Amino acid sequence: QVQLVESGGGLVQAGGSLRLSCAASGRTFSSYFMGWFRQAPGKEREFVAAGDSTYYADSVKGRFTISRDNAKNTVYLQMTKLKPEDTAVYFCAAARRASGSYYLIRSYDYWGQGTQVTVSS
Repeated sequence: QVQLVESGGGLVQAGGSLRLSCAASGRTFSSYFMGWFRQAPGKEREFVAAGDSTYYADSVKGRFTISRDNAKNTVYLQMTKLKPEDTAVYFCAAARRASGSYYLIRSYDYWGQGTQVTVSS
């Protein structure tokens, strides 16, 4: 099994950048498929980014980058050109097997506790 802990959230002005980290525990981390989701107040949790091949929601494409460092058991979400609508709690997630439905919550087996990102205008 994998345990996930996000960090790096905070308050940033529109147009700024922020890098989120998700530290994982587990011997088989390198074999897990990783993704990021976010949830804004009053809205459903939505897909943001996933995979080493990199898949992105249209709303963040060109601004966000997902990456991982297996030696550090960590996955990252580099966010640039942040907008107020990016304000949300961001969650990292791990799937035991890769899936064509990488954008669905049901595809993931483990979740972090979330980290708050607030973008001011």
